Amino acid sequence: MESVRVGLIGWGTVGCGVIRVLEENASVIRARLGFPLELARVADLDLETPRPVPVAREKLTQNAREILEDPGIQIVVELIGGLEPARSFILEALERGKHVVTANKALLAHHGNELFEHAERHGGSIGFEASVAGGIPLLKSLREGLAGNKVDTIFGILNGTGNYILTRMTEEGLAFADALREAQEKGYAEADPTLDVDGIDTAHKLAIAGAMAFGTPIRFDQVYVEGIRQIDPLDVQFATEFGYQLKLLAIGRHVNGQLEMRVHPTLIPSSHVLASVRGAYNAVHLHGNAVGSIMLYGLGAGMMPTGSAVVADIMDIARDLASGVVNRVPPLSFLPENTQDIPIRPMEDVTTKYYFRFSAVDRPGVLSKISGILGENAISIAAVIQKGREVEGAVPIVMLTHEAQERAVRKSLEAIDRLDIVRGPTRIIRIEDSENSHVERE
Repeated sequence: MESVRVGLIGWGTVGCGVIRVLEENASVIRARLGFPLELARVADLDLETPRPVPVAREKLTQNAREILEDPGIQIVVELIGGLEPARSFILEALERGKHVVTANKALLAHHGNELFEHAERHGGSIGFEASVAGGIPLLKSLREGLAGNKVDTIFGILNGTGNYILTRMTEEGLAFADALREAQEKGYAEADPTLDVDGIDTAHKLAIAGAMAFGTPIRFDQVYVEGIRQIDPLDVQFATEFGYQLKLLAIGRHVNGQLEMRVHPTLIPSSHVLASVRGAYNAVHLHGNAVGSIMLYGLGAGMMPTGSAVVADIMDIARDLASGVVNRVPPLSFLPENTQDIPIRPMEDVTTKYYFRFSAVDRPGVLSKISGILGENAISIAAVIQKGREVEGAVPIVMLTHEAQERAVRKSLEAIDRLDIVRGPTRIIRIEDSENSHVERE
């Protein structure tokens, strides 16, 4: 094969990373493939804003159709983000016999099942390594490196923005708003940080990775999601006193014939390997029945790490083109006919440990009333801190529990928050400790 021609739709941050990797590592890429990758065309609505990686004018266009309709372009790289027109571009590219690479986790989380079915129908392939954890080869590990395992657990930090904010709140005692502002100033957070701080970005990624790990369709709408907007520095401080660190975690588990798929702020022991993951880094703990526990760590976003993952997908597809095969490895790891609609465990049925912070008036009998309601709902207290100082007119009482069911916790807190001795809603953070960070599959 003389070369493989690539068309790039989206000349933004990641697009620039792809172009730079293709240019700077051209000799390495050719040595590994046996032929070059040729960037034939780049489409973007804005061709005037200066970019860190320039493109020859004759290769630029504002019309993505020039890429989709070019019979000489074999691989289309979609990097514009969002649901539309990205979805339509990918569908048309596949219909025209092209292969696709995308970093669009939101699109895959919402429409991935449709896109993969469309690719199979038209004999095309979709590469999407860059959609989850940026430059960390998480999806390739699930698809190939761990192919001989029953993977029962995905447990990790999949959003660098949220991790940066929580790191600054932990290490400097910053309020959430101040840590967010700093993240935006440093370019770690968007002007509208909703997807990152509300946990939605992490949920997109968990839905994709979970489908690959557990052999199910992508079901983003069934992932339980909580963000970090309500995290108070006081809770970060108490967590530290108990020997925990606070992280926004993606948790996927296959246990007792059901899947847990949840994203929320989580306390983990300070000794846990994930507790040391600082700043904008990502890290994912995986557990397979043969390999045991492993962890992948690195930059989960950014121009070059994400560009690296996109180029790896381009190279995989180029090898298949040279060999005359398509989808030698199924995109979601399992053959489509062998995927299973494994039920998602409702959040109310999840059992874990909990951190509670009650804001109560300073009078005798308060602790006994609160603990009495918890006891009535089979919630056992593991540890208590009661501070004498007032915070906003109330005294904080902090409790850690043994394992309890979410349904019982919610019922208890509804009753406690109605007490006249309690000021404001109880703060709740779930706990995952080292002894229950993975659960063996049946």
